[in-house]
Amino acid sequence: MFMAAASPLFCHRGRTARSTFVAIRFAGLLLAFGFFGACDRAQTETQPQRGAQKKIWEEFSGEKTLAHVQAMVDLGPRPPGTEAIEKTRRYLTKQLELFGWKVTRQVFTDDTPRGKIEFVNLIATFAGKGNAPSFLICSHYDTKIFDTARFVGANDGGSSTGVLLELARVLAQLPDLARRAELVFFDGEEAYEAFSETDGLYGSRYFAGQLAAQDKTKQYRGGILFDMVGDRSLNITLPPDSPAEMARDIFASAEALNLRKYFTYFDRDITDDHTPLNAVGIPTIDLIDFDYPPWHTPDDTIDKLSAESLRTVGAVASYYLSEIALK
Repeated sequence: MFMAAASPLFCHRGRTARSTFVAIRFAGLLLAFGFFGACDRAQTETQPQRGAQKKIWEEFSGEKTLAHVQAMVDLGPRPPGTEAIEKTRRYLTKQLELFGWKVTRQVFTDDTPRGKIEFVNLIATFAGKGNAPSFLICSHYDTKIFDTARFVGANDGGSSTGVLLELARVLAQLPDLARRAELVFFDGEEAYEAFSETDGLYGSRYFAGQLAAQDKTKQYRGGILFDMVGDRSLNITLPPDSPAEMARDIFASAEALNLRKYFTYFDRDITDDHTPLNAVGIPTIDLIDFDYPPWHTPDDTIDKLSAESLRTVGAVASYYLSEIALK
């Protein structure tokens, strides 16, 4: 990305032996019914009520997310057009299919400062019959190319993609909600030289352009983008031009989970994969921690991340998606 400028006992005296016997027998029946009633209540309290929706924000695992990030980092740098990024695609596809998602490759070629490069966006929709997806959930999975440094992008590209994979798992537990979401893994987010109208955001620019060309933008009520969300010192910094209603709902979701302190606004605009989507009329919010010193350095490694930070972002996003965006 680029930075612009939460049984009573009763005693009865003076009765006959028969009345005493009857009273004791009656009390025994009360105790028996009370016992079975208590068992029934206990079972009711420990079992989910029919029709009750699973709280997927409680299911989101920071540890599982971090494991996905580690798997990608282990593949090494993954700039577009490399063997490592193709291995990353195979890993992402395998995980998504295990969770019940159908994955489509959106392949295209674009001009870059290093010549024509083939890019591949991965688009995942949940299997089964239902309405067409109406909300986008996005991340980029490529890393910036460096000729003289090894850049594995643990946070920048890795953390957000790990969150998206874990969201795929927890959303799959609520198929009706999952079918309303479309997961998009963008290739080519990073610029080769400097962000401009023709360098950087290759995947999201192409994806948004295709939606506009096919007159499909109105199908989506909005979108959420993740980028750099695993910093141990977490401070999610929303761009100041974020869609106001979406920002309000993200803050409210964080407040509901007692995680509001991790979310604030940045002091400058940010150009990221949400930019092309907003440009074609799909209101999209960018969840990003731009206060990250190892950004675009070889030090952006797995030790800079924490499972707790990933869980925080994932839980708030899960709450927002299940309680607001996908309703």
